[in-house]
Amino acid sequence: MELWIPISIGAAFSQNLRFMLQKHLKATGLSTAGATFARFLFAAPLAALLLVVLTRVNGWDMPQVSPRFFLFAGFGGIAQILATMLVVALFSQRNFAVGITFKKTETIQTALIGAIVLGEGISGYGLLAIVIGLVGVILLSDPPDSKGLGGWRRYFNRAAGIGLASGALFGVSAIGYRGASLSLGDGYFLLRSVFTLMCVTTFQTVIMAVWLSLREAGEITKVLHHWRITALVGLSGMIGSLGWFTAFTLQNAAYVKALGQVELIFSFLASYLFFKETSTPRELTGIGFVVLSIIVLVMFL
Repeated sequence: MELWIPISIGAAFSQNLRFMLQKHLKATGLSTAGATFARFLFAAPLAALLLVVLTRVNGWDMPQVSPRFFLFAGFGGIAQILATMLVVALFSQRNFAVGITFKKTETIQTALIGAIVLGEGISGYGLLAIVIGLVGVILLSDPPDSKGLGGWRRYFNRAAGIGLASGALFGVSAIGYRGASLSLGDGYFLLRSVFTLMCVTTFQTVIMAVWLSLREAGEITKVLHHWRITALVGLSGMIGSLGWFTAFTLQNAAYVKALGQVELIFSFLASYLFFKETSTPRELTGIGFVVLSIIVLVMFL
């Protein structure tokens, strides 16, 4: 088994745990931006500590960076902030499992963005997967209370727009992180992954802190008040991000995201066991199409 496979599965599990904790934080009265900030607050120092330990224990030198690194890392970091905020906002629109499934359109969109930005092509089976996934997204975008709505309003609604936008932005972040890591050369893959993670999370923490200070006074204090959950959000977020960054360093981002769809299984378990939520037959059918698109990507690409 190639190393990127178990790393991606572990990252998906950790990411799902982080979203569960963020949903709980949102329920405590934190704003969308506040719950998003919690994801970065503790992750940045943890990543920095891990980088120091790795370099000292192994005697590694810090990677040499270029403008290309900062360009990719910057765009990836901003895209991830916006995408995370959209997912947190989506939790108030639909239930947890369906919200995560909307987000999971990132797999299809990552393949498209990767082809444009990094020149990583899409095969015929890839196009088939895109079509199958699109059918699933259309089914999912029809809200349970849509009876009486006609025409485009049944399918092009606020929840669908938020979900698709979050998927696109997560796709941009994935390509940004892969591009940043690859720009560091052919050194140790773990060093490149942790270094990229440290730079990105530090940048994201600063950006979010400035935003909250200017636009949402008192929100940082609220985040710190819930420090126990916030610390767990940061730890799970850091572990998940480290897994993604490492997998992106080792493999095509679209393939990593495709395997990461295993998070759907974790999200359904969380939805049922922790949030006591159920899904309609239509939603389950839509999710089935999305899962089928994942299978096509994994088996035939």
